[in-house]
Amino acid sequence: MYRPIFFATLLAAGSAAHAGDKPLYAPTPDWVKPAPPLDPATVKDDSPVYLILDNQQRLKDGQVTGYVETAARVGSTQILDSLGTVKLQWSPDKGDLIVHRAEIIRGTEHIDLLAAGERFSVLRREEQLEQRMLNGMLTATMAVEGLRVGDVLHLSYSTTEKDATLKGNVQAFALLPTEPLRIQFARSRLIWPQGVDIRWKANIGAAQPLVTTAGGYRELTIALPLAKPAEMPADAPARFRRPPMLEATSFDSWNTISKVMAPLYATDGLVAAGSPLAGEIAKIKAAETDPLKRTALALQLVQGKVRYLFKGMDGGNYVPQTPTQTWNLRYGDCKAKTLLLLAILHELGIEAEPVLASSQLGDLLQDRLPTPGAFDHVFVRATVAGEALWLDGTDGGARLEDIHDAPPFRFVLPVRVAGSGLIPVPLRPDARPELRAEIELDETAGVNFPAPFKVAVTVRGQLAELFRAGALQASKDQLADMAGKLIAPYLDEPTIMTRNISFDDAAGTATLHAAGVAYPDWDKENERYRDSLDRAVTQLNFQPDRTRPAWRDIPVATENPHNFVIRTKIRLPDGGTGFTLEGNQALSATLAGTKVERTTTLADGWVTTEDRMMSTGAEIAVADIGAERQRLDQAKQHLLRVVAPADYAAPYQIVAAGKKAKRFDAILAQYKQGIADDPAKAEPYRNRAWFLERIYERGPAIEDLTRAIAIDPNVDFYLWRARLYEATGDKAKALDDINAARKVDPASGAAINQLASLLADDGKKDQALTLLDQRIDEGGKDKPNFMAAKAEILGDSGDKDGAIATIDAAIAATPGSPVLLNARCWVKGTLNVMLDTALKDCTKAIELSDSPQSILDSRAMVYFRMNRFEDALSDLNAALDLEPGLPASMYMRGVVRKRMGDAKASEGDLAAARMMTPEIDRTYAKYGIVP
Repeated sequence: MYRPIFFATLLAAGSAAHAGDKPLYAPTPDWVKPAPPLDPATVKDDSPVYLILDNQQRLKDGQVTGYVETAARVGSTQILDSLGTVKLQWSPDKGDLIVHRAEIIRGTEHIDLLAAGERFSVLRREEQLEQRMLNGMLTATMAVEGLRVGDVLHLSYSTTEKDATLKGNVQAFALLPTEPLRIQFARSRLIWPQGVDIRWKANIGAAQPLVTTAGGYRELTIALPLAKPAEMPADAPARFRRPPMLEATSFDSWNTISKVMAPLYATDGLVAAGSPLAGEIAKIKAAETDPLKRTALALQLVQGKVRYLFKGMDGGNYVPQTPTQTWNLRYGDCKAKTLLLLAILHELGIEAEPVLASSQLGDLLQDRLPTPGAFDHVFVRATVAGEALWLDGTDGGARLEDIHDAPPFRFVLPVRVAGSGLIPVPLRPDARPELRAEIELDETAGVNFPAPFKVAVTVRGQLAELFRAGALQASKDQLADMAGKLIAPYLDEPTIMTRNISFDDAAGTATLHAAGVAYPDWDKENERYRDSLDRAVTQLNFQPDRTRPAWRDIPVATENPHNFVIRTKIRLPDGGTGFTLEGNQALSATLAGTKVERTTTLADGWVTTEDRMMSTGAEIAVADIGAERQRLDQAKQHLLRVVAPADYAAPYQIVAAGKKAKRFDAILAQYKQGIADDPAKAEPYRNRAWFLERIYERGPAIEDLTRAIAIDPNVDFYLWRARLYEATGDKAKALDDINAARKVDPASGAAINQLASLLADDGKKDQALTLLDQRIDEGGKDKPNFMAAKAEILGDSGDKDGAIATIDAAIAATPGSPVLLNARCWVKGTLNVMLDTALKDCTKAIELSDSPQSILDSRAMVYFRMNRFEDALSDLNAALDLEPGLPASMYMRGVVRKRMGDAKASEGDLAAARMMTPEIDRTYAKYGIVP
């Protein structure tokens, strides 16, 4: 569909204007300066889509008339789809839509659509109703019959706007397109009578308006597009990131706007005696005598009993509903809620006034010309005991504790009969947290095992209102998705099994409760497991770039004021015996504009942390950037972590002990709950199968995968179950699953590799090689990997020369691949040949890899063949540090330790490897390695 991309926003005021609910059709008005005629000879295949973008505005007699002319080239079928339906919008209660031209230009031919009888149809489309907005806009649409690729669609139309509210004043805005947008001809033109005082401002340095006087009019013209504006850092305050726009106004000051708006919010006589609203006010008077508490109750009444709905029709852009209307309808926008709250407060004898605000402009507001259009919000500023209170009826859940909170609007304009200029709004975090998370993790199963969790996230204000709407309307999946996003910053990879939302009307809060399983990320560092407890410092980022000369004086904007609290309790394994803390256990520091307060305790097997993060929204001066960056860096160097004992048991030991002590029951209960919560999905069965395999319960894992496959028979599930069948010695079922996977995806490289390995292990080497040769002959990016698999099969069958030649060819095709270098090292090591070059291959692969544990295992094999047992043991220890559950490394470490005379340690390693991989003795026997 075609919507002109032009850049005019018209807002005006004056005496009553003609309002039409149908488009008018008329010639181009005489005040319009024609754009250069479109020359068909200049329209080429590489011409821009927009050949003409002309925006002209006339400010006269309290009315703004905006003229738009566009010529758009239909360069493709996609553009044809976009341009094929024209949509024009206007506000009928403020003015008219007048169509001047609608034609198709095809070469030298001009097809006049209006002369042919084509007309616009009118729709009232409340396109923002889902955002609770009734703007009263009408939409005129026309399907452009006969438009083809290669044509040019040429349109021109005008809209008029008058708004009696603004007492004859006018305002106009136009966005100014900049490069790299390509347009053959574009401009923004503004005219007004010579004797009228119109102030204008172009908020972009590249604009060079031409201002002239002729025929009794002042005229301003800007040729477009403008040069691309200078880049600004994303973290610059709003006043440095001005949008490229032209604004004009007849208002001489903010003070005048304040005066003009004041009559709209006069409350005298608006609350009728004996009315339902008067009854509500009487209840507040009877309940409290303290002005502060009365103010809080009044705010609570407006927020809680009147829902939000913007009404911009019938003069509603600036004129609020009466309090009686708002109370009876039980809905209203910010204007209506503000007038209602003002009326209530005035009846209670509390000093209060409306203030206009911009939710978008921040500190840029003070640099704008004085226009009502600079504001998109209004709320109340009350004064109690000499203190200014900022009361927003469109917010939600405010209680007495919140009465001193201030919104993040930076500047507002008080609406007063005597007028006012802009005044600042104090920046401070709210008294109560906007979000408070209470998290409890049960890690008694062991380090690096799943941990059942319970979490309660309590929110207030608008977020609580969203929760309430979600609880009523969201599906279970939508609620789960919302819960997952909300708790993701505070838990490692959480899987939610249950969730619900509760409400505390007395506190004005909503709480999301969720339970499930998380997967704590314990890293092994300096031979001890460590897990981060930090929920604050890691969330902070401060990387301002002020290296460009033009940026060196630009301060850094920080986040809007906020107050978050995260409290985490973790029940540690083994009653916390031997566990310690490192890093900042107590913290009170301002980092990157956020004040972080932390307390930590470790006692009775529990570690408890509370992080409170409060931001004021204050800027950071350029001179302070270095010191601020250093403070944050130092804090990140001392992140709070819990440290496991140095002699903490290996995972296989944890599994054996955990089964005996039933430590996994709580985890399995959560997985069972997840299945009961959604039995029709494969994911809960997959999750439990993963854990069951982790604790070497392969039979039950196979059963869960069978259920998952019945729901979602995909390649990954089939190959996973095949691997488990093979591990339990059931090669026939493993073969069936691999073949089933190939039916789902015949091109699956993973299935082919797994099938080839299974066939070779079953003595069907030739069949395995034929399968791999077929894929090798096809070529493609996976060819080297298939060649590596072939080399391993050749090596296992005793064909040393064939194995080496194959893997050499693979590396020649993909030099520098750590995977292939490792494969060659492994082949040479298992074959006990060319050990010197094998060592070089593994060492180079380790240097190139981010996860070298399997390569360390391969190099240990080479060292073992060379009888360098100390070196082999060192590599195997390093591999197991990186991946403690690596059965091959555990097995070889048992072999090496036995050769070194440590029989007791050897038996422990071998037993662990056999538990993890029952067939492992047979595998290594192929290489001639027997413990």
